[in-house]
Amino acid sequence: MTRSDFPSDFTWGTATAAYQIEGAVHADGRGPSIWDTFSHTPGKVRGGDTGDVACDHYHRYLEDIRLMKELGVNAYRFSVAWPRILPEGRGLPNPKGLGFYDRLVDALLAQGLTPWITLYHWDLPQALEDQGGWPARQTAYAFAEYAGLLSRHLGDRVKHWITLNEPWCSAHLGYLAGVHAPGQQDLGLAVRASHHLLLAHGLAVPLIRQNAPGAQVGITLNLSPAHPASPDPADVAAARRFDGFQNRWYLEPLFGLGYPQDMLALYGEVAPPVRSGDLETIATPTDFLGVNYYTRTVVRNSTLGPYRFQAVQVGEERTAMDWEVYPEGLAELLLRLSREYRPKALYITENGAAYPDEPGPSGEVHDPQRIRYLERHLAQSLEALREGAPLKGYFVWSLLDNFEWAEGYSRRFGLVYVDYATQQRRLKASGRWFRDFLREAVVRP
Repeated sequence: MTRSDFPSDFTWGTATAAYQIEGAVHADGRGPSIWDTFSHTPGKVRGGDTGDVACDHYHRYLEDIRLMKELGVNAYRFSVAWPRILPEGRGLPNPKGLGFYDRLVDALLAQGLTPWITLYHWDLPQALEDQGGWPARQTAYAFAEYAGLLSRHLGDRVKHWITLNEPWCSAHLGYLAGVHAPGQQDLGLAVRASHHLLLAHGLAVPLIRQNAPGAQVGITLNLSPAHPASPDPADVAAARRFDGFQNRWYLEPLFGLGYPQDMLALYGEVAPPVRSGDLETIATPTDFLGVNYYTRTVVRNSTLGPYRFQAVQVGEERTAMDWEVYPEGLAELLLRLSREYRPKALYITENGAAYPDEPGPSGEVHDPQRIRYLERHLAQSLEALREGAPLKGYFVWSLLDNFEWAEGYSRRFGLVYVDYATQQRRLKASGRWFRDFLREAVVRP
């Protein structure tokens, strides 16, 4: 497998998220987000870590662009911090916040790197959470205003837009499991949040298209193949429920099929408050679907919880996140999406792995497990492409080691090692491998 096995116009990139790398949380008029509040709440984040400084990308973005250039990628997926643009979530924009993204976009373009903007990667302005957050319908309208404002400002230069990153995480980790901001634990809140996130996406798409002529607009979902732990019909049914919970609940309304009937029956009285026209708005056609893939999920039946399934740990090879390494699930997923939903295009918008990386005596960071992870997942991507999946690009998660949400700085996903005390960056062996792959300089035995 070499780069030339992929189409010549294939997009190769790396990805990041604003709260995970930018730092500068009080700089130039930025308002607080739910992750500022959550990370400063004792006991919520491992080690009491916060994103206050993170990778200081706000001040070091030119250095980070030089690293991207060294890697040889042709695209950079990053998110915009909503509270940096609109400190109160709505109202008049913050000129200094807009100015930062002006500089970032212009610097990327000057280096021949295509900017891919994600409008929302989990950092809801705290002011909007105080007014009800994603369970409140008004937040969807606030997001549409934000999307319209930012696409008017950057739409002359940015032609690739992702509305939301992983709405499942925003809704269920934030409002049901409580392990992500804002830390709520209520099924009804989570289900309402999921609906309003999808509504926000649907409201934003036509605004972006209007303000950025010729733009490609899509959404990114975190999807996981659901495998039953055994052939037992109860386990098979549990895997189907997991698939509805994680995958179909988002895919089906986005592709015009409405919410899955089996999940609506399961939710019962906490089913989402769908109004006339909502499903049509959510199903507004998009130009691509972004896929974040890390692992599959093996499920058995359970009597516990609202979904009555339990994830089972399988496989000996696992990452530092304790996720099974299962590359075959990526091709399985891409081909299923192609067959069942027929998206115009697919992009792998995140794929990568955390390992306990530390510099050796020479200062080099050797991470052979990550190289093997990337090789195997790229091979599966190529397999899906050859079998007809409309795959157009691949973004490694992540460019930099960074603030890994509730895990703080204890998990490293980057192609670039970050010394958080000094902010020194250095390419890991995996970064050099990816660079050589893109240059077609990887030597094979």
